[in-house]
Amino acid sequence: MQRLSAFFMIACLLMLNGCAIVFQKGSRTDVEKIVSLQSELDELKNAKKQLEDQLAQAIKDNQVKVEMAERGLVITFVAEILFASGKDKLRTEAAPLLDKVSNVLSETVPDNSIGIEGHTDNAPIKYSGWKSNWELSAARALSVLHHLEKKGINPQRMSAIGYGEYRPVDSNDTAQGRQKNRRVEIVIIPKIAKQREGATTPAPSASGSASEVQTKELK
Repeated sequence: MQRLSAFFMIACLLMLNGCAIVFQKGSRTDVEKIVSLQSELDELKNAKKQLEDQLAQAIKDNQVKVEMAERGLVITFVAEILFASGKDKLRTEAAPLLDKVSNVLSETVPDNSIGIEGHTDNAPIKYSGWKSNWELSAARALSVLHHLEKKGINPQRMSAIGYGEYRPVDSNDTAQGRQKNRRVEIVIIPKIAKQREGATTPAPSASGSASEVQTKELK
């Protein structure tokens, strides 16, 4: 019963991500799909537990959040724990936190793709020199990407994107809401979703890794 419930959980997760799952009565392949989905869910649940254990103090201090979402396992960092205001250079104290994430990415989910998303509030750029919040959010996502790359994460697994102020999770009308909106999210993408995308999306060219291609697009 627990296996069946877990299967339906991850099946719903994948369908919400646009992954079609079709089963035929009595098919051996269907049983294999169920086993594969169960294994995928177990890996993500294990990664979530490890991250919660290793980042326990930061989670308690409301600086980090770890949760299962429609698009995968999401680790959300409040921007202030990673960067000074208006900056894209990682704070010294950010390294130990990102290193713990890197360890889980390497050891627990070594085959999953990783999306790194930068977000800001809607306060206009005034003094930091960025053209807009878009540039700042993209630069911050790339700073996290490059740190993970230095820690040994394969750059072909990673991509970085900046959303600026356009995907808020709270109201920008309060200081608390703006703080929640200023964030960097590391998304561990389910492997089955990756396999589906691979059927229609060409891989990065041999002339550049995923991080390099993303950097060129941002210029």
